[in-house]
Amino acid sequence: MVIGLGRFGGAVADSLARLGHDVLGIDENPDLVQTWADTLTHVVQADATNADVLRRLGVGEFGRAVVGIGSDVEASVLTVLALEEIGVTDIWAKAISTKHGRILERTGAHHVVYPEAAMGERVAHLVTGKMIDFIEFDDGFAIVKTKAPREAWDKTLSESALRSRYGVTVVGVKRSRADFTYAKPDTLIESGDILIVSGATDRVERFAALS
Repeated sequence: MVIGLGRFGGAVADSLARLGHDVLGIDENPDLVQTWADTLTHVVQADATNADVLRRLGVGEFGRAVVGIGSDVEASVLTVLALEEIGVTDIWAKAISTKHGRILERTGAHHVVYPEAAMGERVAHLVTGKMIDFIEFDDGFAIVKTKAPREAWDKTLSESALRSRYGVTVVGVKRSRADFTYAKPDTLIESGDILIVSGATDRVERFAALS
């Protein structure tokens, strides 16, 4: 179930539908309901802040709910409260600020996401040109896609000792016009190779800066 079919909620609902899941979409805006009518399994125009309305829709039977409401903080919080009241066991909610996120957690959200902040962080890393892609997790761990540094060219991973020298793990290698391969100690790195690297965020940042 996805409540709030704006940019964020709509993108989540669309991705879930493409993955083969049955999705109930709920929004107060009749235009958005009409837009998603042919894409999602069920789409309903309703006030999701009202627990009685949600009960009548059978929302309590859904194991997971995503609250994509962001700009209307009051509606976001009341929706999470209504979902918690009727017993939804896994509630994901979008927050537009840290304060908003704390309120959602105290109200009953099990997972709070900050899409704007996460995207801003990702773009900041990518715009430097040192990283081709960047994903950071909550515990200070990150995975990056970056060009192989010159010091690793024409050496195996064992020979270049990138892990012991920089504290990162090369997970895989992608070479032009070749399939992705999982990295092994005897994997030879060449100029132009793209590396998938994991490790503590600060360490993968420093490693990517070598490229």
